[in-house]
Amino acid sequence: MSAPATAPVQDPSDERLVHRSYLRRLLGRPELGAVVGAAAVFLFFSFVADSFLQASSLSTVLYASSTIGIMAVPVALLMIGGEFDLSAGVMVTTSALISSMFSYQMTANVWVGVGVSLLATLAVGFFNGFVFTRTKLPSFIITLATFLMLTGLNLGFTKLISGTVSTKTIGDMEGFESARAVFASHFTVGGVDIQVTILWWLGLVAVATWVLLRTRVGNWIFAVGGGADAARAVGVPVRRTKIGLYMAVAFCAWISGQHLLMSYDVVQSGEGVGNELLYIIAAVIGGCLMTGGYGSAIGSAVGAFIFGMASKGIVYAQWNPDWFKFFLGAMLLLATLLNAWVRKRAEASK
Repeated sequence: MSAPATAPVQDPSDERLVHRSYLRRLLGRPELGAVVGAAAVFLFFSFVADSFLQASSLSTVLYASSTIGIMAVPVALLMIGGEFDLSAGVMVTTSALISSMFSYQMTANVWVGVGVSLLATLAVGFFNGFVFTRTKLPSFIITLATFLMLTGLNLGFTKLISGTVSTKTIGDMEGFESARAVFASHFTVGGVDIQVTILWWLGLVAVATWVLLRTRVGNWIFAVGGGADAARAVGVPVRRTKIGLYMAVAFCAWISGQHLLMSYDVVQSGEGVGNELLYIIAAVIGGCLMTGGYGSAIGSAVGAFIFGMASKGIVYAQWNPDWFKFFLGAMLLLATLLNAWVRKRAEASK
């Protein structure tokens, strides 16, 4: 008679077999610190600003958050991949200028200008990624150079074509109203106006979260952020991943640029300078590490929401708006310290 089969002995040191409690999993989430910070900011302005909790005020806060959040999502993914894009702010303006000037000068349907703008903006993103992967120069230097070039091109071409620093009105052109419906419309829910950018923002957060957590591309993004050489050694297409991340930033810059154009009909060529720092701030507050390999799209959304609450909460509290940058800087420092503390606790509890 053969001996009865015995179950294989499980190695208790194998991390895959270790059951992690809900608290440990929660502490491991990169956006936890940002959520705590957002709750604190929300409660703070709820007490100091009487009108903050009104439905119309919260709608305004969400709109301000969405204008930053649309760009904070791809910037967060890029930071998880270990890189930066300092041209993101002026790229938004470039996208809007191309749409406006092409439509006006060619007397074409506005949607033609929108399409040309998409191709041109994606080309800028591809340029950033291609030059970075080919030259191995720091992304800070490459995208700073792109920032300066786009700033000069925005102003130079606008003056050359329009004769002023702003574009001509295209509000009466064919296709403008339908384009505005897609990029800059609003609808009413319960008597409160909701801007369509909020839907764009939430949709981008959902897609980015799915990509990061449920797809192979998400694994590639975390891998290249953790170490490009190690990722390349296990077969990760590092070059394609980096270029794709830069093009994702460009795509969202195109969305933001079309919103800018369709909202105001004209575009000032000097807009967007400095906004790239706001996108990075939102991502960092949301839990992204400056060194790459760690973060989430949801965290960037929470960081953008904190920005929206701070920028509008100060107005509702009737404070001097000159204090806004100080408040934002303090929130950045506190959120970064809190994120570092949460991460250390999470690592210690494993």
